Amino acid sequence: MKTNANGKKIFNIRQLTILGLMTALVMIFSFTPIGSIPVGPLVITLNVIPVAIAAATCGPVGGAIIGGVFGMFSFLQCIGVGVPSAMGAALFDINPFFAFIQRFIPRVLVGIIAGYSFKITKKMSNNYVGGAVAGFMTAFSNTVLFMTSLVLLFGSTDYMQEKMGGKNVIWFIITFVGVNALVEMIVATIVTAAVAVGLTKAGFMKGKAKTA
Repeated sequence: MKTNANGKKIFNIRQLTILGLMTALVMIFSFTPIGSIPVGPLVITLNVIPVAIAAATCGPVGGAIIGGVFGMFSFLQCIGVGVPSAMGAALFDINPFFAFIQRFIPRVLVGIIAGYSFKITKKMSNNYVGGAVAGFMTAFSNTVLFMTSLVLLFGSTDYMQEKMGGKNVIWFIITFVGVNALVEMIVATIVTAAVAVGLTKAGFMKGKAKTA
């Protein structure tokens, strides 16, 4: 059972079990085609779902941990480990360090954002609504932070200038992610809400499953 510097428990046994399961799920999604649905140069990734579930069940710290696992495997895809990423490979060739930052840091922040979103929402409602909000915020913030860091770190490169085609940054992000982001948000919202209810009824999470 993990404790912090003051000896206070960070995770209980059930939460550690969930973190282990979510890590395994991220690995499966990263190393097999079932976790990535290619649509043009981007993919609809299911890896946001384990991050959302970890954030809902284990708080911002748990979300950050699984977000970090997601980010690490996302970076490894840039060098052909797991399901390869054509864009990731191109960015790695341009600047490996920036490629790591762009793939890793946003995913850690995503887990933190989702964790706090769940904590705040469930206090005002229940775990079902909290799970839905956490799922949505995971997918939404993943898209926003991923694309923002992409533009900030690589926007001036020939590769990105060609992709942007003279569009302003906001319009480029909207048109580039398009339906990918929308599908991720819908799926993550529905699945995380359902999992939150199931885990609450099973006693893995405290709080109300749903209101009558």
